[in-house]
Amino acid sequence: MKGISSRALVWGLLLYACHTPDTPARFGFGRPASQAEIDSQNISIRPDGAGLPAGSGNFAAGRSIFQAKCASCHGPTGAEPTPNRLVAAFGDTVKAKTIGNYWPYATTIFDYIRRAMPFNAPGSLTNEEVYHLTAFLLCSNKIIDSTTVIDARSLPRIVMPAKQYYVNDDRKGGNEVK
Repeated sequence: MKGISSRALVWGLLLYACHTPDTPARFGFGRPASQAEIDSQNISIRPDGAGLPAGSGNFAAGRSIFQAKCASCHGPTGAEPTPNRLVAAFGDTVKAKTIGNYWPYATTIFDYIRRAMPFNAPGSLTNEEVYHLTAFLLCSNKIIDSTTVIDARSLPRIVMPAKQYYVNDDRKGGNEVK
């Protein structure tokens, strides 16, 4: 086998062994996931708002939730110079990448909070709590005012200050991400 490395030969033999007629259709363990199980894990929110759940949120309720569940990592207001700073209005001279000066879509704030926060219990917040926290953070970053109520219809309409600096990747000919 001139010109074939031993590693390529081993991989080729493994692939051949896995695709023989003797390979069983099932290995006797596991089961198909139910639609409810799939839906519980399929919680992605797109930038256009597709996937946002029912619910709504406001600044005042969000501030209370933030104090109880977020301040230990992000500081009392989120504007403190911690490694996890969240608040700095667009044009602020801080170097930290915050919601106000870096994030391109308001909907992805909701998505990230729901999926990854709080750090010690990710995914434990209700959709209402996530809407309230999103409203609190958008207001704290001077993107919406304190009386604005956000929901699945209004959140995708919020234009983030940094959105203009993002460029869509429209390259072709490879593994396109859409």
